[in-house]
Amino acid sequence: MGSIQVAMSDAARADALRAMLARSTHVPVQCVECPDFNSACVVVMDGERFGTMTPPLTHPERIVLITRNDAGHLREAWEAGVNSVLSEQDPMNTVVLAVLAACLRTGTTRPKSAGGRNEH
Repeated sequence: MGSIQVAMSDAARADALRAMLARSTHVPVQCVECPDFNSACVVVMDGERFGTMTPPLTHPERIVLITRNDAGHLREAWEAGVNSVLSEQDPMNTVVLAVLAACLRTGTTRPKSAGGRNEH
């Protein structure tokens, strides 16, 4: 199944996102310095961590990128093949939705139901 890996330079924001994701899915969520695409179903990255990645990326469809809303950063994401790009100003709930959508695209998760149990 894999895990959701949060690789962000702002440790407090990364931990807040990890906590929100942990409440929203049964997929394990962990904060990491360097993502491991072999064990991740989705990797959430900020622009700083994304900038350390060496192209070509092996699994750009698994990346949810949070970056500045400027032409240069958006072009880099587009050219790398990243499907999910959010602005640094987007609310955390929007980021959670993008991550859950990426998990669903990779076929690795079901969201938690309102009652706390998975719906079948």
